[in-house]
Amino acid sequence: MYYYKYKNKFLFSKIQIEELHSATENELIESNDTVYFLKSMDPFSSRRGFMVKSASQIEENEEGLDILKESGKDYLLPGWLEDKIRDGKVKAVNISFPRWKEELENLPTHWRINVIALGDVGSTLLIGLRLLGSNMTIGIYDRTLEKMKRWEHELGQIRRPFHEKSFPSVEVVDKENLFDCDMLVFCASKGIPPVGSENIDVRMVQFEGNREILGEHARAAREKGFKGIFAVVSDPVDLLCRGLYLDSNTDDEGNLDYMGLAPNQIIGYGLGVMNARACFHAERNPGFEHYFSEGQVFGPHGKGLIVSDSMINYNEEKSLFLTEKTLNSNLDIRGFGFKPYVAPSLSSGALSLIATIENEYFYGSSMMGEVFMGAKMRLTKNGLEIPYYSLDPMLQNRLEKTYNELRSMI
Repeated sequence: MYYYKYKNKFLFSKIQIEELHSATENELIESNDTVYFLKSMDPFSSRRGFMVKSASQIEENEEGLDILKESGKDYLLPGWLEDKIRDGKVKAVNISFPRWKEELENLPTHWRINVIALGDVGSTLLIGLRLLGSNMTIGIYDRTLEKMKRWEHELGQIRRPFHEKSFPSVEVVDKENLFDCDMLVFCASKGIPPVGSENIDVRMVQFEGNREILGEHARAAREKGFKGIFAVVSDPVDLLCRGLYLDSNTDDEGNLDYMGLAPNQIIGYGLGVMNARACFHAERNPGFEHYFSEGQVFGPHGKGLIVSDSMINYNEEKSLFLTEKTLNSNLDIRGFGFKPYVAPSLSSGALSLIATIENEYFYGSSMMGEVFMGAKMRLTKNGLEIPYYSLDPMLQNRLEKTYNELRSMI
């Protein structure tokens, strides 16, 4: 093992890196801060940085759906390293990315959040951020000047009597300054199929159009060297996240050079509302109360969704029932004659974004091998943390099916 020091950070690796200054193992042992494990993995299908949860993430050099499950292999690590992994103080950094040193930088203490597109979803999400957010400044952008001025005024006039200054400030930003922020929230859409389009996969209809719009911002993020979180709220989030990653890292000749957004900078926000919908139906069906303390959701915001009634005592029949109910929730709203955007804007959007910057668990889509897939996760100072589980075989089969379907789509 080799030990290094870079800008008061301690690093270690099985790879000899000439550009870094040497350190001693004892210096890493005595450090109370994060230590960084440098490794080399294929950037096409691996993250640039993440919190290390197990010895397998030190020893193995491929990523995929296994991110979600406990490794069955036993690896022997030094005792001090096992202690630091258990305490959440080890971050893995993939040096195959040209901009890997950015993983050594700290999270902001006050977040600047810029929101793109002020339609139904964007405006509702903004109301949630204004009412519930803290430790943030909000920037708003839309191609229509009147929308920006409207929402600057509307949001600025949301005040609690005698606590008028207790809300995040809101200001209009121009297109050139969109990436002067810590988190960019993409809510743009080329068009949501109208009510009455229940016999088509609404999210897939949106994919190509929304990817085209997103591609412009992918190139801009690359040109600006954006270092923050790129939050994708538009549908279908999992596929758009993968498209964003590839488009941002492709040069003018069509070659992948990985000079754009790191995969762990991109998070999709669509799964939060699916958990909320599962809760809604668990409340209304006797025998499903355990979902609130034991259940979870995985996968995309739409076809391929997986609701697990319990991560402790998985029941296939109950899980499939909840999955079906959850998937049809948006059709219920459309059946009433309305577009189902309010709950997604708040549950997947505002509330999940707030949880992200407050280092709390939320549901998001992150890269697992060659796909972006939704799961429980948390953004920590030591990287994005995705818990792993001892998976029931039937649940694992469902996860693998969804994973392979997503991989075949892009």
